[in-house]
Amino acid sequence: YNMKRKKFLESYLNATSPTGMETAGQRIWLDYINPYVDKTYTDTYGTAVGVINPDKKYKVMIEAHADEIGWTVSHIDSNGFIRVVRNGGSDHHIAPGTKVQILGENGVIKGHFGWLAIHERKGPNPLTPKLENLFIDIEANSKEEVEKMGIIIGSLIVYDTKFLERNGNYISRALDNRIGGYMIAQVAKKLKDNKIDLPYSLHIVNAVQEEIGLKGAEMIAESIRPDVAIITDVCHDTHTPHMNPIKAGDTKCGLGPVIFRGADIQLNLNKQIVKVANDNDIKFQRGTYNGNSGTDTGAIYKSGGGVACQLISLPLKYMHTTVETVNSKDVESVIDLIYHSLISIKKGQDFRYIK
Repeated sequence: YNMKRKKFLESYLNATSPTGMETAGQRIWLDYINPYVDKTYTDTYGTAVGVINPDKKYKVMIEAHADEIGWTVSHIDSNGFIRVVRNGGSDHHIAPGTKVQILGENGVIKGHFGWLAIHERKGPNPLTPKLENLFIDIEANSKEEVEKMGIIIGSLIVYDTKFLERNGNYISRALDNRIGGYMIAQVAKKLKDNKIDLPYSLHIVNAVQEEIGLKGAEMIAESIRPDVAIITDVCHDTHTPHMNPIKAGDTKCGLGPVIFRGADIQLNLNKQIVKVANDNDIKFQRGTYNGNSGTDTGAIYKSGGGVACQLISLPLKYMHTTVETVNSKDVESVIDLIYHSLISIKKGQDFRYIK
């Protein structure tokens, strides 16, 4: 892939975009997608949208979420140590010893989670990581010193890690799900590069606040009122140690996109996208779940009286850690599958299976 794509991928994944403060990543995303769409806009809480053919009545949405998990400053003690609460599904077990970026009122402040030395953790009840005993050290000596740096109660925190490539894989924090934002942006680019004239209005949506309950998707789906939506997110590579493919679903990095079936998936759209994959020799996997997926699909499908939805997921290792990992070939396959799926959707297509 070309250098512009690579630069976008790296800068977008490195951006600090915790749930509730996705601004930095959204600006990068909007700047990148702007040449490939007819207009862009954001909503009140920061969901970013690019639109192709805005005047056409039939509306199709492709969607990912932009926010990453993190922490929130909840207390600053007299010695300058910072206590936190979760912002999304953050894992207290991996926090000790990790570097962080605190999004203060005066800019980013670097720090790290401190921890007790191993030879001090003795006795019948040794210290183990819990939310209530985590703390961040920014090398301040008092509460006043912390506050002068611009850190307040409610300041948001993300891990301080950078994107890297290794052996055909992308490794980063926040692949869940800024890699989805990257993929839908590449779909827009591919449509433009190939001069595809879509017979409908396409809304490319990078939603906020997924990690705290699909809130951004719920808001934007009510605003756009799409007829059809293709959602992309990540799912587990269940072949890593401590995962169970029988219990968690048999999906693996390197074997292609995962096309899901479930109550929030529209069956005729699902069959059409499976056919698209087969017709275009796109290797794919299948997945399912109990009820709905826990992705933005769950908010979008029931909005506006019901939207024909399909979830296409990207297998990922080590979800909600600092070393989330995906296979670059899977990334390209998801882009291809969404691209060809959009071409397959006809003007005004009625996906109902009972008429």
